[in-house]
Amino acid sequence: MLAYELKQRIDEIKKKYDDIIQVFHPEKKEIELKELEQIMGQADFWNDQKRAKEVSQKAQRIRKVIEDMKEIEKKFGDLEVGIELSEEDPSMMEMVNDLIVDIEKRVRNFELELILNGKFDANNAYLTIHPGAGGTESQDWASMLLRMYTRWAERKGFSVELVDYQPGDEAGIKSATLYIKGEFAYGYLKYEKGVHRLVRISPFDANKRRHTSFASVNVMPEIEDEIDIEINPDDLRIDTYRASGAGGQYVNKTESAVRITHIPTGIVVTCQTERSQLQNKETAMKVLKARLYQLELEKRQKEIKAIQGELKDISWGNQIRSYVFQPYTMVKDHRTNVETGNIDAVMDGDIDMFIEAELIHFAGGKNNS
Repeated sequence: MLAYELKQRIDEIKKKYDDIIQVFHPEKKEIELKELEQIMGQADFWNDQKRAKEVSQKAQRIRKVIEDMKEIEKKFGDLEVGIELSEEDPSMMEMVNDLIVDIEKRVRNFELELILNGKFDANNAYLTIHPGAGGTESQDWASMLLRMYTRWAERKGFSVELVDYQPGDEAGIKSATLYIKGEFAYGYLKYEKGVHRLVRISPFDANKRRHTSFASVNVMPEIEDEIDIEINPDDLRIDTYRASGAGGQYVNKTESAVRITHIPTGIVVTCQTERSQLQNKETAMKVLKARLYQLELEKRQKEIKAIQGELKDISWGNQIRSYVFQPYTMVKDHRTNVETGNIDAVMDGDIDMFIEAELIHFAGGKNNS
């Protein structure tokens, strides 16, 4: 006889999956996929490269979701067989437990896969970190966040490139930008944008007092060339300068750093990786294009705010997450109320619990840009 707690857990997983399927409408997606495949089979399909790419990517996403759905249903079938076998052979219960854990994980990932449907969710991402007021303490906090996001990306199997690094005067950083390349990198990270608050006994305070520091995180999708963002070359001031580094992994051995100033908006982007000046310029232009696109999005959001009324702004007074090192350990997201006491794991990049909760919390089109 299956234990009541185990049966209840299986019922909860099944209910969650059924709820997801009701939103997904698999029969409609099957029809949509066939229609897309018919379009892809047309002789002139590749004449319009931009449209062909969009259709192909959409078909690929739908196909993957359908395949994942079928695999989950197969696993549910395996679970039923495992439960029957375990009633005759109790040693099979270990297999049943493993199947439950596997299905639970697959259902959660399936839900996230459906949520990540924003226009740029599948894109690579640029993540920029700036310290707030507070000098060395805030700059050190910014460098801790830089490591946290680097470790998170590595855990996800994404590639990470440091495209800009401005070291602090004594420790930490004045700013840094990561280029995170991987499927749905922007989709996963988009709600990490905001103010992150640190509370700890500062190692830079001789009196060992507790300090509160802030750092801001900004996340932008990589915008492909076909996105209609017009940049007039006459609006740009391009400067080159000697790259600087903080030592170790951040040492730059070239003198090819590039700074681009967009004169009409005052936006400044820099890139100083160990590449040629031309490659640094290309990367900086991509970041600038992403910044300009984000500026347009913010203009639209202001218009929406005027209609919808007050929406929560991201500002220094509205931190999205707090990281407390002393007198106790806790990391808490103030939007989802998800929290953990294992701050060492979080600072080592174990932040999926927060990211997944954010995606579910904001699902439904509240902020899918």
